[in-house]
Amino acid sequence: MNELILFGIIAYLLGSIPTAVWLGKAKYGLDVREHGSNNAGATNTFRVLGKKPGIIVLTIDIFKGLIAVLLPYILLDHQWGSDKLIEIQLVCALISVVGHVLPIFAGFNGGKGVATSLGVIIGVHPQAAGICILLFLIFFISSNYVSLGAIVGAISFPISVIFIFGATSPFLIAFSIILSFAVIFAHRKNIGRLLSGTENKMNLFNK
Repeated sequence: MNELILFGIIAYLLGSIPTAVWLGKAKYGLDVREHGSNNAGATNTFRVLGKKPGIIVLTIDIFKGLIAVLLPYILLDHQWGSDKLIEIQLVCALISVVGHVLPIFAGFNGGKGVATSLGVIIGVHPQAAGICILLFLIFFISSNYVSLGAIVGAISFPISVIFIFGATSPFLIAFSIILSFAVIFAHRKNIGRLLSGTENKMNLFNK
């Protein structure tokens, strides 16, 4: 229990690093939450500040989740893939995403958690993460809707974990389903705009 509490706190603090907010204020003198989609995530950073800061925010936000789930393995004496390690990692994964969405360092007003979710997926199940990334890119590039790619990627995670890779750990199965629903719920307004045809597009190859 002490391990869960300690690494849970670390995961939340990592997730709470408001990369987009701090970078926007430090380098450009603006809060990205006051522009574009009013979101402190990588997509809005690309939209408001441009590709270079967007890539920086995306990379750091991914690593927040990745580090959160790898630290227990690095610092604790648990075998990789053991039930105890998986339990701690999955708790850290969820809490780090919560930290990104509700960051203590930015007034509990953060992003939607997609990049950080990708980071934890890479750390917990890299094979499933590869499928999520591939489907995200296919749907994003073909439609120019970041939200559509994120939603499809989220849906594919539990499907991949359960049906393609045959996961048997109840912790991993539950985690994949919970994380998928969390990402979809965070995009509920985007889903409404997609259905009505008013969702914002973003061309990955625009200069």
